[in-house]
Amino acid sequence: QVQLVESGGGLVQAGESLTLSCVASGSTFIINTMGWYRQAPGNPRELVASISTSRDTEYADFVKGRFTISRDNAKNTVYLQMNSLKPEDTAVYYCNALRSGVPRYNWGQGTQVTVTS
Repeated sequence: QVQLVESGGGLVQAGESLTLSCVASGSTFIINTMGWYRQAPGNPRELVASISTSRDTEYADFVKGRFTISRDNAKNTVYLQMNSLKPEDTAVYYCNALRSGVPRYNWGQGTQVTVTS
């Protein structure tokens, strides 16, 4: 089973930036579309961004122009560069592989992002 370990979260003020990282164990990373999700208290988990094996990217409307997803296959790592953060971006952020748009593996512990106004 693939393990996912997210890191890079923190407490920042509105307008600041953070870069999240997610390392996936196992040799299947390179063949998977990877995605970043987030879950705020009381809300369902939602897809923020995804990147395919050919590095095609997609973004939720609420982060377009502010967040950038990237991947390093040699390091089994996917990144989320988050700029111009807003208080509504506050959530626990998770990564996962996607298969037919559905998360494929067990969730990791996530990384908390808190944005103050």
